[in-house]
Amino acid sequence: MTALDTRPAAAGPLRRRIPELLHDPAFRRYWTGQTVSSLGDQITLLVVPLIAATALHADAAQMGYLSAAGYLPYLLLSLHAGGWADRYGHRRRVMIATDLGRAAVLLTVPACWAAGLLTLWQLYAAVLLTGVLSVLFNVCNPPLFVALVPADQYLRGTALINGSRAAAYVAGPGLGGLLVQLLAAPLTLVLDALSFVASALFLRRIDPVEPPPAAPGKGSTTEGMRWIRRDPVVRAALLGTATVNLFTFVVGALFVLYATRELGFSAGLLGAVLSAAAVGTLIGAALTGRLAARIGVGPAFLFGLVAFPAPLLLVPMAGGSAGGAALLFGAEFLSGIGVMILDITAGSIFAACIPDALRSRVSGAYQAVNYGVRPVGSLLGGLLGSTLGLRPALWIAAVGAIASGLWVLFSPIPRMRELPGPGAAAAEPEGA
Repeated sequence: MTALDTRPAAAGPLRRRIPELLHDPAFRRYWTGQTVSSLGDQITLLVVPLIAATALHADAAQMGYLSAAGYLPYLLLSLHAGGWADRYGHRRRVMIATDLGRAAVLLTVPACWAAGLLTLWQLYAAVLLTGVLSVLFNVCNPPLFVALVPADQYLRGTALINGSRAAAYVAGPGLGGLLVQLLAAPLTLVLDALSFVASALFLRRIDPVEPPPAAPGKGSTTEGMRWIRRDPVVRAALLGTATVNLFTFVVGALFVLYATRELGFSAGLLGAVLSAAAVGTLIGAALTGRLAARIGVGPAFLFGLVAFPAPLLLVPMAGGSAGGAALLFGAEFLSGIGVMILDITAGSIFAACIPDALRSRVSGAYQAVNYGVRPVGSLLGGLLGSTLGLRPALWIAAVGAIASGLWVLFSPIPRMRELPGPGAAAAEPEGA
C-alpha cells in the first residue's frame, strides 16, 4: 500500500486547504485521471444521443436501442470480468489498456463521420464496445483504490473521487453543448477520447502494490456473488441500492414525458430543473464526511439511501405552474444531495469490508445486479405509465424507492459507527 507523502507542508493558507490525500503524488495522479475522464464521460452522454438524433436521424425505438447497448455489457459480462481480473492481477495495466481502447473506439465515430461512412449500426457497436471496456475498467478500479489509500482515509478518498465526478456532472453537459455548437457533434467525441488518453497517462505514472492474483479454481467466476450472499453488510447494501435503482429508473423513464406533456414545461425550463441535481451532488459531496463523522458511516449510508429517493415524492405532487417547477427543482436538488451521500458512504464501506482477493469479483457481481436492474426499471416505467398513467406510476416508483431502506434497516449497517479495520468484516473465499 502506498504511504502518504509525509513531507512537511509548506506554509501558506492554500496548501493547508488542499485535502491531505492530494499531497500524495500517487493518489493525486490517480484522482486527476479519474476527474478528467469523468468530465469526458459527461460530454459523451450528451453528444452520442445528439449524433444519433441529428446526424443519423434516429427514431424513438433506435434511441432506446442505443441506450440499451450501453448497459448490456454490465448485465452480461460483469461477473466474468471480475473473475478474470482477480485471476489475472495487473489491474493497473488492464485499466490503462481499457482507457486506450475506449479512446480508439470513440475516435472511429468522428473518423467515419468525416469520411461520410457513419451509420447507426456503427454507433451501436461503438457504444457496446465502450461499455465492454468500461466493465473491465470498473472491476479493476476498487483494488487499485485500496492500494493507494490508507484504510483510515477511505471515506475522504471516496469523497474526493465522487466530488470530482459531481463537478463533472455540473460542467460536462454545458461544456458539451457549447462544443457541439462550436464543432460538429461527432468531432466533440475527440475530446472524450483525449480524456481517456489522459487517464491512461496518469495511471502509467503510479505503481501501487496490488493484491496478488487469485488462484484459479472451479466456481471462481461466481465467488463474488456467493461472498455477497454470505456477508450481511454488503448483501444488505446491494439489495438496498438495487431496489432504489430499479424504482428511480422508473422515474427516469417517465420524468421528461411527465414534465413536458402533463406539466407543459419548455425544453429550457426542463434543462434548468435537471441541472439542479448536479448542483445538489456537489453539496452532497462536501457534506458527507461531516455527516458520517457526526452520526456514523452506517447511519449516513441508510440516510442517503432514503434521502436520495424521498424528494421524488414532490414530482407527482407538482402542477403545471411556477409552484410545480419549484417542486421539481427541489426534488432534483435534494435527490442530488442524497445520492452523493449514498455513493460516498457505500464506496467507503465496500473498500473496508471486501477482502483484497475478491475485490474485482465482488465488484463484478455488484455491477451485474446494480446495473442490470436499470433497464428493467426503464421497461417497468413504460409499462406502469402506459397502463396506470404517469402520475400514479410516479407515486408507486417514489414509494418503492423509499422502501429500499428496509433492506438495510435490519442489517448491521445502522450500527456501523466507523469503518471496520482491514479484514474485520471480510469473509474468506471458499476453498482458499
